Amino acid sequence: MDPLVVTLVLDAATTARLDAERRALFPPGRTAVGAHLTLFHAVPGERTAQVLADVAEQARRPPFDVEVTGVVRFTRGVAYRVASSQLVGLHRELQRAWRADLTAQDRRRLQPHVTVQNKTTPEDAAATAARLSAAFAPSSARAEALAVWRYVGGPWQPVERFAFHPGTTRPG
Repeated sequence: MDPLVVTLVLDAATTARLDAERRALFPPGRTAVGAHLTLFHAVPGERTAQVLADVAEQARRPPFDVEVTGVVRFTRGVAYRVASSQLVGLHRELQRAWRADLTAQDRRRLQPHVTVQNKTTPEDAAATAARLSAAFAPSSARAEALAVWRYVGGPWQPVERFAFHPGTTRPG
């Protein structure tokens, strides 16, 4: 069964801005999905029912702010770094619940980011990082939901989206 991807959904204005940058900066034909902040890259698809239940439980919280704090350069791409103690805590709770089933990548400490360029040359990534860094100003975004996707060898198929709920708190 195809693995599951779990992402954080940001507010519509931030997502639209990041999607536009992603479309402009990715090599043509190399992006299969829009802008996203991945929390888990490959949770076993056989665990779908449990994953959906756990994600629904984590979504029983109010929306929260995240800070876009800087530009990150990768060898073949560029991203915006995101900071939020609430996001890190949410991730840790899901990590604990799924630990036995996670890949090495998904067991690591979360380094939240939204990739706006990938699969390019190192030279292009360096130039993009320099350009984005020169124009960068820190900003806030609103975390509005968690989304579960099925990875089908490139494109992702939506499975379910769980909106955060203003005025609620998680039991426990």
